[in-house]
Amino acid sequence: MTANMSLAHLISQASVLAQIVLLILVAASVASWAVIFAKRKMLNAARDEAIRFEERFWSGGNLADLYASVHKGEDAKGLPAIFTAGYEEYVRQQQSSGTTEDALAAIQRQMRVSHLREVERLEGGLAMLATIGSTSPYVGLFGTVWGIMNSFIAIGAVKSASLAMVAPGISEALIATAMGLFAAIPAVIAYNFFTRGLERMETRFHAFSEEMIGIIDRGLRQSGKA
Repeated sequence: MTANMSLAHLISQASVLAQIVLLILVAASVASWAVIFAKRKMLNAARDEAIRFEERFWSGGNLADLYASVHKGEDAKGLPAIFTAGYEEYVRQQQSSGTTEDALAAIQRQMRVSHLREVERLEGGLAMLATIGSTSPYVGLFGTVWGIMNSFIAIGAVKSASLAMVAPGISEALIATAMGLFAAIPAVIAYNFFTRGLERMETRFHAFSEEMIGIIDRGLRQSGKA
């Protein structure tokens, strides 16, 4: 590539609108990578925390001791948060005069609310990835169309065409397309990857909730709640 056809030269000589399009796409790419790294860290932490908590939950200790140990650390998130919501409602229901069915329904509601809050927390940023992945190619295409249109206008003005005249404008236009794909492809791949990871976490949350409800059901019946 010659000096006057270098990438930096083409961008510097591009129209203001084309430069704005490229700036938007660069910003979108940076934002998507920031979300990708943050989301990967969050989902890995949630998965590791779930594995550790399940090991403690099934280690044979009682729920009261597990609840106390959870509250010794930071604010509960993930499975510990769902467990905390269910256990606190379980304690309240033990002191009420309702039936076992009413108590279980109340505990399930609390755990479901906590479940939904945790899923919402883990979903944060996915909408941005989806938006960047779906719109960046079109933003790049807009820059491409604008660049090609300017090239044809320039050709019409001089009433002659040559490869040397057309190449810079076409190259400038194609840079926008390439930048759009550069921003979109990682965002789409990451969105699909994180969506599958989130679905696995949701399944884990649901399975834990059902297992805990079974344990609480037995506890309520043994305590004499009719």
